[in-house]
Amino acid sequence: MATHKNDNSLIMFVNGVGVAVAYGMLGISLWLSTDVPLATKGFWGMSVMMLTLALVNFVKYRFDEKMSEDRIQRIEDARNEKLLSEYVSAAA
Repeated sequence: MATHKNDNSLIMFVNGVGVAVAYGMLGISLWLSTDVPLATKGFWGMSVMMLTLALVNFVKYRFDEKMSEDRIQRIEDARNEKLLSEYVSAAA
């Protein structure tokens, strides 16, 4: 079976680099901020990680839902095609 190259790979790579840069800049800003206590920095860091996990899960479940809808639609299309072909062969 041939491998199918995804056309969005460059966009995904650029977005991944953007996320990495954003995390790096956030980490540097937390590290260098002297007016913020360490406990607050830790809370902010945990908040960002939990938000990231929530967003990843949200996107994954939306993607799974879309794939399920597409699969159901393909099954219905195949069933309709079979019914039409049986009707045409019976009518002929």
